[in-house]
Amino acid sequence: MAGSTTAERGERQQESSGPPPRLRSRRARLRAIVLLGLALVFLGIPTVWLFYGSDWLRAEHVSVSGARVLTPAQVEAAAEVPFGKPLISVDTDAIETRLLRKLPRIDSVDVVRSWPHGIDLKVVERTPVLVVQKGGKFVEVDDDGVRFATVSEAPKGVPALELTLPRSGSAAASLRRFGEPRLVREAVGVARALPAAVARETQTVKVRSYDAISLQLRDGRTVVWGSSEKGAAKARTLTALMKASPDAGYFDVSVPTAPASSGS
Repeated sequence: MAGSTTAERGERQQESSGPPPRLRSRRARLRAIVLLGLALVFLGIPTVWLFYGSDWLRAEHVSVSGARVLTPAQVEAAAEVPFGKPLISVDTDAIETRLLRKLPRIDSVDVVRSWPHGIDLKVVERTPVLVVQKGGKFVEVDDDGVRFATVSEAPKGVPALELTLPRSGSAAASLRRFGEPRLVREAVGVARALPAAVARETQTVKVRSYDAISLQLRDGRTVVWGSSEKGAAKARTLTALMKASPDAGYFDVSVPTAPASSGS
């Protein structure tokens, strides 16, 4: 009995020698964390210097893609890329904001770092769907109704927007209710809905009120469109009506289920 007790005590002494397993595990983790931290410090210092302190990764040139009317030089000048600055610290959001503010012709732009020395400007320009004559110049209007540029010559194939808004009567009430910007957007909606063949032949989109929009074609024919509502149905009806009455000079699709044509 005594011998057995002595052996058990010896085993307990062997088991209890040194720190408990849980404490040894904590110490091992702590050492690993310390070593990892030191490694990150020694590796991080050169990395930070590479990106911020060296001359190897600095903004040195700009490339522009997507510009059609604007020139790359115009886009680069408006971007004001800080040449010589570490590429990683170039504020791409600020460049985007400057471009959209200074060049309204730009609809969107993607500003991308091109390592090791470049900034890429991927531009999408607005496309005019209507022009408004103002004096001897023309204001371009895009498919959102935004007046974004004034040019000396009207772009080819783009219809003119003619706002003939009476100041009395029901048309005046329409103007007061919707406002001129809304009526311009309605005209844009009509221009976007036109069949391709008709769009190419449209010379003028005339707006008298919200539901009194008409088209003047280059060959003298007239299309009464009405409002911009049910544009797809009106486009289909107009296509069928023109095929059925090729010699007509007047088409009315303001009510697409009850169209009319007349004249020659």
